[in-house]
Amino acid sequence: MINDYDALLNRCKVILEREDITREELLQEICELLYDSLAYYNWVGFYFANHSQRTLHLGPYIGEATDHVTIPFGKGICGQVAESNDVFVVDDVTKETNYIACSLVVKSEIVVPIFVNGLNIGQIDVDSHTESVFTNEDKVFLEALMIEVAKLY
Repeated sequence: MINDYDALLNRCKVILEREDITREELLQEICELLYDSLAYYNWVGFYFANHSQRTLHLGPYIGEATDHVTIPFGKGICGQVAESNDVFVVDDVTKETNYIACSLVVKSEIVVPIFVNGLNIGQIDVDSHTESVFTNEDKVFLEALMIEVAKLY
């Protein structure tokens, strides 16, 4: 990771170590920090899994409002990550056949799962208005951040 991502990860860790606010508020602060720190992170949010219903449910987020508060496993990029347990980077959302359009201005997306005791409990979803913007450094950073987020559960 480059130094900027290291510094950002450290700022996230400081937030996640706070004990004076709820877990939801901690995650909201993470969303806001990423949104404010990385200009191409135009929507940042968490989805959490309900494995018995095979659905994802929207948690804290920042950015344009979305109608996608519940996503079935397998549907869209987030739903695919819920099933595959893999990071998914989409350089151009218009080329994805299984994409749920949240906004016409979204051009690319990265989704990184959160694992607790080997179970995919949810994910962070980041949308950008710029095509092909997410790099390996974003992937490595978000994976490291999700390891830290998992410690809340």
